[in-house]
Amino acid sequence: MNTVATIQEKILKLKKEKDICILAHSYEAHEILEIADFTGDSYALSVKAKSVPQQTVIMCGVRFMAETVKVLSPQKRVILATPEAGCEMADMMDKAMIEAVKRDLPDYTVVAYVNTTAELKTICDVCVTSSSAVNVVKNIENDKILFIPDANLGAFVAESLPQKEIKLLDGCCPIHASVSIGDVIKAKESHPDALLLVHPECRSDVVKAADFAGSTAEIMDYARKSTAKEFIIGTELSIAEHLQYECPDKKFYPLSDKLMCKNMRLTTLVDVYNAVCGGEGEEIVLSDETITKARHCIDEMIRLNHE
Repeated sequence: MNTVATIQEKILKLKKEKDICILAHSYEAHEILEIADFTGDSYALSVKAKSVPQQTVIMCGVRFMAETVKVLSPQKRVILATPEAGCEMADMMDKAMIEAVKRDLPDYTVVAYVNTTAELKTICDVCVTSSSAVNVVKNIENDKILFIPDANLGAFVAESLPQKEIKLLDGCCPIHASVSIGDVIKAKESHPDALLLVHPECRSDVVKAADFAGSTAEIMDYARKSTAKEFIIGTELSIAEHLQYECPDKKFYPLSDKLMCKNMRLTTLVDVYNAVCGGEGEEIVLSDETITKARHCIDEMIRLNHE
């Protein structure tokens, strides 16, 4: 009978034999993070994939993440371990919809959160991550900004940059947006000594109630370095679990049990094993035109992300 440990051993052996690099988003299950070559947020992983020697990369995450890897490393073979793993926010807005909005707002710079499809990125001016969004938008010469798709992250940017005129559409991460100020009050009542750390994809009132708001990587880094001993974590449930492994001397409490991304939970250790074996998973194929145009807005983010 196979155990988690024996499947992990098989994956580690096969990836070495086949010269495969495994990337795992921070929201993935702990047993997947343990066999990954690199873990982190979607953009950091896609940048890392560029520098690894392996020519085959398996992404344990969702589709837009695998697409971003392919855009930045078009010469590599990129496999999405679980083809069904999509992203509700990334799928909320498509190319045709934003082309129509752009016709109505021709003098606006279109800023796309990295949580968008490669196709949608092809008609955007610049891409951002949750950690770089404020800085990148600040450095855009144009003061008129159309920020897509996440209105909550967009509101966080607008709050930080009142000098900019930021237009938002009705998009969000349904998971983060499900958390209410009532959940915050309840969690603080249960854990009065805990600091509240939240992702800016949460609603504005939740973000304003937090002791710290930042990307997943920033939340984890804050918790590791803080002298505090208790934390309420306002992002995907897995992060509280991963932090508890890393910092057993501290306490981590999920802000709400609603913070569970079903798409991130779709990928199992067996899916990764099957992808490494070569029998399952889906190779990401993008046209040269899509890669070139989507790459432009990512390059613009790198150019603009300076102090």
